[in-house]
Amino acid sequence: MKIALTNGRIVLPDRISAGQAVVIEGDAIVGLAAADDLGSEIERFDVGGRLITPGLIDIHTHGALGHSFNERDAAAWTAILQENARRGVTSLVATIAPEPISDLVACLGFVRSWISPSLRAERRMGFAVRAEAIPAAEQEIASAPTTGLAMTEQTHARVLGAHLESPYVSPAQKGALDPTAMRTPDDGSVDALLDYADVLRIFVLAPELSGALDLVGRLAALGIVPAVGHSSAKDEQVAAAMRAGLRHVTHIWSSMSSVVREGPWRKPGVLESALVFDGLHVEMIADNRHLPATLMKLAYKCIGPDRLCVISDATNGAGLPTGTRYRMGGMEYVVGDGVGMMLDGAAFAGSTTLLNQMIPVLRDVVGVPLVEAIRMATLNPARAIGLDATLGSIAPGKRADLAVFEDDFRAWRVMIEGWWANE
Repeated sequence: MKIALTNGRIVLPDRISAGQAVVIEGDAIVGLAAADDLGSEIERFDVGGRLITPGLIDIHTHGALGHSFNERDAAAWTAILQENARRGVTSLVATIAPEPISDLVACLGFVRSWISPSLRAERRMGFAVRAEAIPAAEQEIASAPTTGLAMTEQTHARVLGAHLESPYVSPAQKGALDPTAMRTPDDGSVDALLDYADVLRIFVLAPELSGALDLVGRLAALGIVPAVGHSSAKDEQVAAAMRAGLRHVTHIWSSMSSVVREGPWRKPGVLESALVFDGLHVEMIADNRHLPATLMKLAYKCIGPDRLCVISDATNGAGLPTGTRYRMGGMEYVVGDGVGMMLDGAAFAGSTTLLNQMIPVLRDVVGVPLVEAIRMATLNPARAIGLDATLGSIAPGKRADLAVFEDDFRAWRVMIEGWWANE
């Protein structure tokens, strides 16, 4: 069955289109058509003038509603994924904070069990996910026939893989990460993590650590995105890592080195590298708490709308009231004034804002054109992890992951692989 979303403002990568419909067949987008040209065999769904966007893609998110992806618990994951879907996030990369290696291995195994069968065939470098226990709900969704508008039961955002904020980071730039879990890449522990190369999408490390450059090369060869984060590196160390395959920067301005003086000489750090070096996708938390407007505007001007990726960096505190305490790994935090905080107030501890509510910040506070703001939360993240051929924009042949938003970016309807996820 074909369906068409009509009477909407369709957000494309380069413009907003009115007077057309988005045509969907099964789990794929067929294309755009004038509403008057739709045949009688196509079922129409009037969205009432609202915005139709690609489903949002959050490539750095730890959790929500008191739960984190460090938990190996199906109920916890379901709660996080359903809350994201309710907000218009149709795909995400489950982000894991540092813990002892044995715990991280168990976490990655649990991520593997949540990757849908349809995604396995798309995994770059030909990695195959082992046939382990996929949750029953996931099996049911993957195997059931697509029925378009007939789908009314709630489903959840799709897991694209794991984003590991690894233990191989700088203690001086730990931010809110657990310092007791930190290690160096040459201590012999990394092989246990790379056994899950089929699951890992992004791997965060500090390139100044011993053994880090070799690890960057191994990650790149395995099709895993090496990312610099929680790092005290200087620009020449970042450049060396880029030559080895580094191509991603974790949450700009958060837990990264900046310019220092060595005698009379000024030495740029990770921040300046992120602002200047081409070839890097750069994450930005746009919750209007982590960064003031001036810094977000600087990132937008320097990095541009094609490499800047908006992320939530949401933690368990997302969706919880101010004053609520929560744990992630071995650490405890509290929901502050619209942001996660260390208990002593010394540092932020991730955001408590999910991705949909960062788009109004970009539009209204930073002054980013809406088309570009949507691109930063859809196509750019998809491109950063190598999935832009199937995700991230409204185009023929791409996955029918769509969100219908009110102007304030409350999600009115959300479609995942042609199925309505929230009614």
